[in-house]
Amino acid sequence: MRVLSGIQPTGRFHWGNYFGAIRQYIDLQHGNEAYYFIANLHALTTVREPEVLRQNTLDAALDLLALGLDPEKATLFVQSDVPEVTQLTWLLMSITPMGLLERCVSYKDKVAKGIAADAGLFTYPVLMSADILIYDSDIVPVGADQIQHIEVARDIAGSFNHLFGETFVLPKYKVLETSAKVPGTDGEKMSKSYNNTIEIFEDPKAQRKKVMRIETDSRPMEAPKEPADDHLYQLYSLFADEAAREAMAAKYLAGGFGYGEVKKALADAAENFYAEARQRRADLAANPQRVAEILATGAARARHKASEVLARAESACGVRRPAQA
Repeated sequence: MRVLSGIQPTGRFHWGNYFGAIRQYIDLQHGNEAYYFIANLHALTTVREPEVLRQNTLDAALDLLALGLDPEKATLFVQSDVPEVTQLTWLLMSITPMGLLERCVSYKDKVAKGIAADAGLFTYPVLMSADILIYDSDIVPVGADQIQHIEVARDIAGSFNHLFGETFVLPKYKVLETSAKVPGTDGEKMSKSYNNTIEIFEDPKAQRKKVMRIETDSRPMEAPKEPADDHLYQLYSLFADEAAREAMAAKYLAGGFGYGEVKKALADAAENFYAEARQRRADLAANPQRVAEILATGAARARHKASEVLARAESACGVRRPAQA
């Protein structure tokens, strides 16, 4: 089974990114043919500082490798290193109805929020479709808010196949599920948009300060509390083992403790959870040539497959001339 997914380098990865997607990418690299790319072309719709985008792209590679993405098991590459994707995008654009893109929720939501409706934002789903179709992807793991884009890819591929003959594999989506909600420092969903994130690899002291500032309710220390309803406990549960979770839940139900105690336990648990990954990241950052080699090897592998699919699509629609005998 070929699995494909991308992640945008719009900033440093946070706890929500890990538990919401990256952890599952790592699981899916076992027993599948996995392709994962850093979507720097998509990021151009929001990141307009060249050096920031370059640094974010490198940071994304370092983070993914440190967290457990294995280049021997998965193909990791940068989106722009596979120019065949943008070539395929034009072929797909030529048969994509405007109405299909106008109905995309992500476009409508961003316009409603006052974000400039440039052509990149509007045609984003076509580039995403090319990302998916050019590797003959079977499964695309996505968040629930991205399902529509996979459906768009299927619609575009189906139209192309109808017009020019069977060319593309119709992908299916796999909804990424977390074992628990990943709340931010304000209790809402952790998201860069809400400015409530805790980064995976930020300085431990800075991370601990963020944890200690997590918003809590005003219930007195002696009052029993339901752990499942508390966002601080939900965060702690992501990092703690079963025994530690049960012990913490018992404290909540008994009452007589302060939230500061939970915050300290959370900070300790998170630091221990990412300790090995933090060391791997430091080692990788000290060897940039190794990271460059991994991305170059991944890009070469991705281009090999992409060129095969692009040639198939170009031949089908008449752009590529038949080979001379």
